[in-house]
Amino acid sequence: MVVCRFCSTRRNMEDGYTTFGEYVVHREVLDESRLETVAQKGTWSTKPTVSERMKDMLRCSVSQVKNVLLTWIPILSWLPKYPFRENIISDLMSGCSVGIMHLPQGMAYALLASLRPVLGLYSSLYPVLVYCIFGTSRHISIGTFAVISIMVGSVTERLAPDSNFILNGTNGSEIVNLAARDSYRVQVACSLTVLSGIFQLLLGLVKFGFMVTYLSEPLIRGYTTASACHVCVSQLKYLFGVKPARFTGPFALVYTLVDVCRLFPQTEIPELVVSLVALAVLIIVKELNDCYRQKIPLPIPIELIVIITATVVTYFCGLNTEYSVDVVGEIPTGFKPPRAPDTTLFSQLIGDAFAVAIVGYAINISLGKTFAIKHGYKVDSNQELVSLGLCNTIGGLFRCYAVTSSMSRSLVQESTGGKTQVAGMISSVIVLIAVLKIGSLFEDLPKAVLSTIVFVNLKGMFKQFMDLPMLWKTNKVDLLVWLVTFISTILLNLDLGLAVSIGFSMLTIIFKTQLPRYSILGNVPGTELYLDIDAYKEAKEIPGIKIFHSSATINFTNAEMYLESLQEKSGIDIGKLQTEKKKQEAKQRREQEKQKKREKDEAKKNRLNKNKDNQNGVVLSMPDTDSDISGKGQINWGYHSNRVTSDSDSDSYEVFTVDSNQGEGGKKSCCRSGTHSIILDVSVTSSMDTVAVKTLKNIFSDFGDVGVTIYLAGCQACVVEQMERANFFSEAVPKSCLFVSVHDAVLHIFKKLGQEDNDFDVSCVTQM
Repeated sequence: MVVCRFCSTRRNMEDGYTTFGEYVVHREVLDESRLETVAQKGTWSTKPTVSERMKDMLRCSVSQVKNVLLTWIPILSWLPKYPFRENIISDLMSGCSVGIMHLPQGMAYALLASLRPVLGLYSSLYPVLVYCIFGTSRHISIGTFAVISIMVGSVTERLAPDSNFILNGTNGSEIVNLAARDSYRVQVACSLTVLSGIFQLLLGLVKFGFMVTYLSEPLIRGYTTASACHVCVSQLKYLFGVKPARFTGPFALVYTLVDVCRLFPQTEIPELVVSLVALAVLIIVKELNDCYRQKIPLPIPIELIVIITATVVTYFCGLNTEYSVDVVGEIPTGFKPPRAPDTTLFSQLIGDAFAVAIVGYAINISLGKTFAIKHGYKVDSNQELVSLGLCNTIGGLFRCYAVTSSMSRSLVQESTGGKTQVAGMISSVIVLIAVLKIGSLFEDLPKAVLSTIVFVNLKGMFKQFMDLPMLWKTNKVDLLVWLVTFISTILLNLDLGLAVSIGFSMLTIIFKTQLPRYSILGNVPGTELYLDIDAYKEAKEIPGIKIFHSSATINFTNAEMYLESLQEKSGIDIGKLQTEKKKQEAKQRREQEKQKKREKDEAKKNRLNKNKDNQNGVVLSMPDTDSDISGKGQINWGYHSNRVTSDSDSDSYEVFTVDSNQGEGGKKSCCRSGTHSIILDVSVTSSMDTVAVKTLKNIFSDFGDVGVTIYLAGCQACVVEQMERANFFSEAVPKSCLFVSVHDAVLHIFKKLGQEDNDFDVSCVTQM
């Protein structure tokens, strides 16, 4: 029976703190077997069986079809309920703002992917419409993004370098067949995009959206910061008008930077001037937008203004013909028909496609969840994976390259009042108009201006360097993950850098499980609380009882360390005690053998003396060997079998014996510290593998051999089931050695020892 009494909050005037109530609980001490009876543990399972799940999946009804459609096509759930009057104005303003940003960013990021600018416009149109139908976030803006663009660009340049398209020109000169090169690069980019989309679709269909949890925030931020450095270095050739050699593989960024520095004397001054002017204007106006974003309804579309101005100036001043300023070139109007990807390239793109799929999804879901938490709605991680996969798969058929959400555009979409993906539809209309009617007007746009747009939009990523001092103060392991990710991505390139960073992140998790905190718990007098004696001054050890706690789950990675720490913290070296015990047993056997031999010799001698006396006619009465005899030539009591001594020359343990009623099965405790019981607090253990079960069996066996009784406390129900399946329980280790809490185990030990009225202040009635 449990009786609970609760008292109201009061203030302790002496100590100056407020107590939030008191409670008193009266109940019996519960071990696992008694708990199953009291709580009526059932053997039923609340989870449906595999057959039941299959039947449920195959069952077809109107409601089930409706639920499936609403789950896989979210627009059917929110568009019919769209509050037109309340949201249309804000979505219209937001969509126009984002659409205006799509135009310059799409063309600029296409250069990062080593593709023609019009493909950036395509990537800002088709995927946005697909996401509006299948996506679950209301605020993110899908389209081109710097990190994904540079990853695509590294693949296109590797598989379609300029050296593969050299033609012999006049006077023995060599020229690059730009048309053939650009056409093949489009094939490579589209095949990469479709393959990465297929990966995302498959992962989403098997509910693998949780995998992004293995990409921690420090890893993602370190990776995107390093990617921003790659983006900057790749754009230097446009800013300075130089043509560095192309490098691939590890240290490619370092080699490229060195080569650009070597070519500084060959800088094209007109392109440098255009870059500096555009950069200065963009930085100043963007800072003004940030400072006055609360006062102006829409941010100034400075990027669009700059590209229009630069195009007009270049066209009328003849910068391309007179000063050799590199321009975008032909931008075709209209759309191309869909084309299937080149599947023969898939074998060369598998690794890159998987990396693009994972990084794109990680950026997308992290940004989506940020806005979802801020505005109070839910983002389905698996559906986001499916929707992003459809964006890439369908977009790849229409000459788009891989996309994800953009931080800068998403912030603009949210800050300008966007409520739903209707804003995305409106931005697509603006891009559509540009592709159909005004795209060709930007043929004289200098590439240097697009590079400055890329540079300015990397500001948010470079701000992530401010993570370093914060991580230094809060979590040095996360700081190490950030630095390793950043350095490996800088030195080893984007694909190898991602693999190394994920591997290192996994290692930190393994190290955390292998290096848990082990502690001995003590009782806070007058309570049922048991706390770390090293961390809490008032926590006192209970004489004769060691309470051992681990901060991590026991598994095969730390089972051996768990056993070693238990021996160290409890002060009981099982190896030495077992060796000492074996020596004592061997010594005892030798003493018994010597005693038997002496008794045999004495009996033989007595028979000879008796025969001799009988021959002389004298009869002597011999006393029993067990009677109290004094005199010479009798039994040496120093060799009696129940007398135990130790002749070990080594540093041996001092031997204490405790009455048989103080240990399980009448065993005696042989421990220098006088410890007779150990309680293992396993409340944090969430699972138990075979190695952990075997380790606990060995602990029960080994400590039991030296007379120390082991108890388990706080074992979760799922762990008990795993132990039952592993045949952990037996006559030697019954369920009665498992207790609901540490306090239950302590009270059980006191009762067993007959110390219910002990001097140590451990209350059977808990008062707080």
